[in-house]
Amino acid sequence: MEQQPERREGRSFPERKGQKRKLEEGVAAVEDRQISAVTTDGGQALLSEVAAQVSVLNSAFSWQESDRAASKRATQVLAELAKNAEDLVNVIVDGGAVPALMTHLQPPPYNDGDLAEKPYEHEVEKGSAFALGLLAIKPEYQKLIVDKGALPHLVNLLKRNKDGSSSRAVNSVIRRAADAITNLAHENSSIKTRVRVEGGIPPLVELLEFSDSKVQRAAAGALRTLAFKNDDNKNQIVECNALPTLILMLGSEDAAIHYEAVGVIGNLVHSSPHIKKEVLAAGALQPVIGLLSSCCPESQREAALLLGQFASTDSDCKVHIVQRGAVRPLIEMLQSPDVQLKEMSAFALGRLAQDAHNQAGIAHSGGLGPLLKLLDSRNGSLQHNAAFALYGLADNEDNVSDFIRVGGIQKLQDGEFIVQATKDCVSKTLKRLEEKIHGRVLRHLLYLMRISEKSIQRRVALALAHLCSPEDQRTIFIDDNGLELLLGLLGSLNTKQQLDGAAALYKLASKSMALSPVDAAPPSPTQRVYLGEQYVNNATLSDVTFLVEGRTFYAHRICLLASSDAFRAMFDGGYREKDARDIEIPNIKWEVFELMMRFIYTGSVDITNEISKDLLRAADQYLLEGLKRLCEYTIAQDITLESIGDMYELSEAFHAMSLRQACILFILEHFDKLSSMPWQKELVQRTVPEIREYFCRALTKSTTNLQSLRL
Repeated sequence: MEQQPERREGRSFPERKGQKRKLEEGVAAVEDRQISAVTTDGGQALLSEVAAQVSVLNSAFSWQESDRAASKRATQVLAELAKNAEDLVNVIVDGGAVPALMTHLQPPPYNDGDLAEKPYEHEVEKGSAFALGLLAIKPEYQKLIVDKGALPHLVNLLKRNKDGSSSRAVNSVIRRAADAITNLAHENSSIKTRVRVEGGIPPLVELLEFSDSKVQRAAAGALRTLAFKNDDNKNQIVECNALPTLILMLGSEDAAIHYEAVGVIGNLVHSSPHIKKEVLAAGALQPVIGLLSSCCPESQREAALLLGQFASTDSDCKVHIVQRGAVRPLIEMLQSPDVQLKEMSAFALGRLAQDAHNQAGIAHSGGLGPLLKLLDSRNGSLQHNAAFALYGLADNEDNVSDFIRVGGIQKLQDGEFIVQATKDCVSKTLKRLEEKIHGRVLRHLLYLMRISEKSIQRRVALALAHLCSPEDQRTIFIDDNGLELLLGLLGSLNTKQQLDGAAALYKLASKSMALSPVDAAPPSPTQRVYLGEQYVNNATLSDVTFLVEGRTFYAHRICLLASSDAFRAMFDGGYREKDARDIEIPNIKWEVFELMMRFIYTGSVDITNEISKDLLRAADQYLLEGLKRLCEYTIAQDITLESIGDMYELSEAFHAMSLRQACILFILEHFDKLSSMPWQKELVQRTVPEIREYFCRALTKSTTNLQSLRL
């Protein structure tokens, strides 16, 4: 049921944009107009330009100042082309730029005749590393560049500061080398491993303490990528003692630095429980919580995700995270316009909410409302993380009243959930809440239903209709007036309130019907005697005949006397039919009368929709309650949106209680569709008294049945 957000390798900080940073001063000395002309002038001009720069790189590998200047400019042109249009990268690579740039990742050989001063020292290497890093943005060129032997040279560039020199140029070449390693290893498991084999991790860890903040950031970015889903790399980073420095970087005032640092730590602990414990033991918890209040949304997002991962360690860690002040900033993040920020904070709160000690605190701090609001999101992951957090909060009895008071039950019931896992989670949350509607929770809800403002009273009544146990229905809805609150919603001017009230009443009816099924027919005042099919319209032993539509129907007084009070009065009272041999039956069709008599003789009969209404009229006239019920049942199967009004009138005309009940349940079940009918409002007004009477009878009866079952 839980769904963990996918952790990323990196390359998402706004200033980085896939390492395509703006060229530094001194690097952007390329004629912009010339580059623009090349990129817009067509393919041939571009091919010529790439070929020219590759030719320069291939022929100018020396310490002569002119060669160094030309090489520097060539790397800048190629980098600028790759930076301005990714679709040009293919042309640059096809033009042979990779081996040419590779050559210049190292200094040219130093000859005796060369001057002591080394022109453009570090700068050509920096330009080459930068250009190769930009070409590596395309995954298909990562392996090509590495196979050409780039990694050993890039690792050596990471160590340029080892000779004791420190300058802007040294800092820049180190940074560009780290950026190139980041891009080469991005989402490429084998290259990540090759970086480790080439010895790239120890110098990157050392660079975390470099004096230049941009170098720190670049080193952390590379480590972040190398640590992602590579256990051997993770272990080496930790063994190189990176954790203390990374934790210090979490407190940096430079947002870019603490963003990269928290990203490295997040990738280190991902799916690595032993490293997670080391990170916590090294003191990362409080600095990570501090990042929840950062001005950098990316750092906030990473910190929330990391706290969610910490929270899975054990119950104590969940409690410590809450005790150290994580809950309120996480709840504030739920209301951010940043979707990913909301998703990560919901994820962290979901993990924290699986601990009983935290559940009430999160709700009390205002977490319920924002989490419920996130259920409206059209982002599946965000919606699911919010649902999982709510599932945790629902486990605490102290939260149930708050869930209901803020309209959480309706939100859970009405939500449109994108993935099945979320639907299952919401279903379990409602079940969890339902299991807690008893004892002090129920008493508190009944208290709210008596003294709160009207809107909350209605929310409580609506929720209890769906969640309460059958044994409490009479107390809630009859004794404590919950039924009147639901009936009041049916008459509301607000369509949503009408629909909610109807749905709640239908749910309540379904529960009561399960315990108090409708009787097939009330007991007859006289014992029934069924003569059997063979005596239907049979002259044998017949002592009375009926004339129906000019036809004779043979009958037997003893059978008719036992069938209903109407025939008993006819033959045993002071009516003229008492001693008559032939009795005329007006206003009843032959087939209707025959079916009625067949029921009297056999106790059963097949009724079609076409004849059911006429047969109901006859059954009511002759007080044949059993037949009447059968007719009502048949008619009820044919209720439609168009016929419901007529059906209800029919139930009133013949006091057909079962049919009336079926009409009531149909109205409640299909209230949303009926609301578009012009006569719906009048129909509801007519039926409200009957609905009230029905529930008073049904809820009282279901409670009595429950008590009988227990006895």
